[in-house]
Amino acid sequence: MAFKPKSAAETKARDLGLALARLAEGDGTPASIGVDRLRGANPRLTPQAVGLMLRKERAVVEATLAERGLALGDYADQGPGRGMEFTIEEAS
Repeated sequence: MAFKPKSAAETKARDLGLALARLAEGDGTPASIGVDRLRGANPRLTPQAVGLMLRKERAVVEATLAERGLALGDYADQGPGRGMEFTIEEAS
């Protein structure tokens, strides 16, 4: 099988998944993670980028979490300036 380079969006989605996994592993599951904590873990993950990654590359984020035995339980985006929150759970 030929090597397929990842797009910038796929790479950023993987970064999002890894940041969520690290925070959830540190907090224990289920973990509620807000976008501000996410930015503290990876400053490249702006609220706009996070929203875009969840809409366009959700499968990559979920696959990255699954590699660590985790799953995206819930995602709430309350709009600009109101915040986003992720719930990360153990994969079943």
